[in-house]
Amino acid sequence: MSSVILGRLKMVAVRSTMRRMLSMAALACALSGAVLASAESASQENLFPPWSHGANNPVKERGLEFTVPEVDNLPDFHGDPTSAKLVLFVGGNYFFAMAPLVAEFERQHPELDGKIYYETIPPGLLVEQIKKNGTITVGNMTWTVHADVYAADVSGVDALIKDGYAKGPAVPYVTNTLAIMIPKGNPAHIASLNDLGKSGVRLVMPNPAFEGIGRQIKQSLAKAGGDELVKAVYDTKVKNGETYLTRVHHRQSPLYLMLGRADAGVTWQSEAVFQEEAGNPISHVAIPDDQNATAIYAVAVLRAAPHPKAGQQWADYLHSPKAIEIFEHYGFKPYAEKK
Repeated sequence: MSSVILGRLKMVAVRSTMRRMLSMAALACALSGAVLASAESASQENLFPPWSHGANNPVKERGLEFTVPEVDNLPDFHGDPTSAKLVLFVGGNYFFAMAPLVAEFERQHPELDGKIYYETIPPGLLVEQIKKNGTITVGNMTWTVHADVYAADVSGVDALIKDGYAKGPAVPYVTNTLAIMIPKGNPAHIASLNDLGKSGVRLVMPNPAFEGIGRQIKQSLAKAGGDELVKAVYDTKVKNGETYLTRVHHRQSPLYLMLGRADAGVTWQSEAVFQEEAGNPISHVAIPDDQNATAIYAVAVLRAAPHPKAGQQWADYLHSPKAIEIFEHYGFKPYAEKK
């Protein structure tokens, strides 16, 4: 065989080997990409509520499990409304504390074990539901449930009493303060409320139109930077897209931070404590007392309560040492009447 033919054969063999090596490398890259995409998908799935892993479902017979994170999860509706013997409408500022609160209450009242239903959407929306005869629509589903108890900020409870829907007086039980919620590691280097007004800092903020905390946040911003800071956060940055206004702040704020859509957002400090304790990549920046705002949570039994006795038992329970202990775990403080 001539040296020319041998040379050509060697060249063909080399090219064939190179093609095989390139194909294997491409396959390895594709497999690696698929693994990374799968891991990222699983990681993203874990970011979506509900974060309580079923602890906030107080029924005994759960039936078919159908929870699809990001699509079908109904994280603010808990239990079975069709057979409930106690219905609680609770402002969502402490949705995370409801599981241990309900568990302890059921231990003390075994006749209600597995028969409690509660909602934790923003308090203003709960009032709308009450005024619509307890009817609510989520997606394609509409149902009606009549509340026994309404628990929210004291001004909201007072307003419901004034409108004739609840029995007075409103009874306060715990307080809460604000904090700046941030992604773990604080990539935007947020150190104070004034940093929220800076150009380029993306915010996820409660909407004052739906949530009482929004009004208190405005007060806190004004203490830190005057009307200019309030306008920057709630006007200028809303218009240019750097502030996203939520409808369900206690769910959307940490979610937007974990998805990388925002750099910071003001919430109640108890919500940040819960996210950190749950292991989510969330942290918070404390707000000085002279710039902070304090919420007072109160409770009242509704005049049209289907289960007034159970409703009153819950209202009384919120003042008990066991309930206060649960609240304190998340950073709430017992309400102390000013003298």
